[in-house]
Amino acid sequence: MKTARVAWAGQILNATEESGQLRLSNGRLVAFDDVVWLPPLAPTPANRPRTILALGLNYVDHAKELAFKPPSEPLAFLKGEASLMGHRGVTLRPAEVENMHYECELAVVIGREAKHVKAAEAYGYVRGYTVANDYAIRDYLENWYRPNFKVKNRPTCTPIGPWLVDAADIADPMNLKLQTTVNGQVTQSGTTADMIFGVADLIEYFSQFMTLYPGDLILTGTPDGVVNCRDGDVVVTSIEGIGDLQNTIQEIGTTK
Repeated sequence: MKTARVAWAGQILNATEESGQLRLSNGRLVAFDDVVWLPPLAPTPANRPRTILALGLNYVDHAKELAFKPPSEPLAFLKGEASLMGHRGVTLRPAEVENMHYECELAVVIGREAKHVKAAEAYGYVRGYTVANDYAIRDYLENWYRPNFKVKNRPTCTPIGPWLVDAADIADPMNLKLQTTVNGQVTQSGTTADMIFGVADLIEYFSQFMTLYPGDLILTGTPDGVVNCRDGDVVVTSIEGIGDLQNTIQEIGTTK
């Protein structure tokens, strides 16, 4: 099953797809364009992400693309919930930057408390999967290996959604095709099979020294093929079996 969260008529509701429209949790059937799409995460405090973990250089080809040796253990950084934005939203691009890159990523949503989990049991702790686009404004990097808050925590720069797909409906999260288009042109393609550290490995790694809670997110990195995005670009990041996440770039004034 796949579900979304949307704003409609002053309410925040869950939604499912039905005959090319949205069936809202209040029973109404509405068009996709009639709602504001929100991140597809539970709004209750018990299920909001306490922690958002994101991976850098988790695909061999992407590491080579950035001229770095693949890491020997997960290269992770933290993100704030305020950076998340829903499907069909507008991502703001500071006018002064030269390199703002999309990053199509499989996002893992934790379903139950995980501590000292072994990889062989890790999938039992996953609630579901969604698509994330973790924009990187590389002008602001201190260095390639330690993305700072200015790069990865800007409002509107992490679109996520549109759907949360139940873990049971994804037979193998480590064999999914990923693709990005910019203005309808394919600019990135890859597969989760090329991750250096897979979903189960990441859950084992993080849960050895911290506790993962329901609603926590792990953004698993992106393949090679990232390109600079400009004002007006329409970017669609897609993952097989999970969905197509769209957003539009809008340039804004200097925000240093």
